[in-house]
Amino acid sequence: MHCKHANATSRLSKEERKEYWRKHRGKKTTKRGKDPIPRLEPKEEAPITVQPVEELLTVELIPGDRGKVTKIRSEMKEDVRDQVVNCLRKNKDIFAWTPQDLEGIDLGVITHHLNLDPIIRPVTQKKRLFEPERDKIIQGEVNKLLIARHIREIQFP
Repeated sequence: MHCKHANATSRLSKEERKEYWRKHRGKKTTKRGKDPIPRLEPKEEAPITVQPVEELLTVELIPGDRGKVTKIRSEMKEDVRDQVVNCLRKNKDIFAWTPQDLEGIDLGVITHHLNLDPIIRPVTQKKRLFEPERDKIIQGEVNKLLIARHIREIQFP
């Protein structure tokens, strides 16, 4: 009799063999048939959520304008925090709040081209369906980029 578990069970009593088989039923063994290799079952763990290391401090770059804010560390010395806030406020013109604020960037840096073979016929992808609320948000963002002329619609032949 040639069995992968023969060496492991040959010297055991009937009760010990029953216990062995109850324990190792369905488990794979090594080539020699002695040491069972436990199955790796996927663990059901709670999804990992990323939490901030510390509370962040909201800074208005233009005092009184709640639409133009950024966040900085709250756990820094007061004099350092004041220097950072002053530096941010002094350089507030480098922040882009809307797509129209991105004027002056070289098109060679931000332009994307698709390398298409004119011989091969393009394949239309299946339309993705989103919830109506999410669809409105996506359409609004696309319209902002169209108005700012950062993207344009093209037609394939």
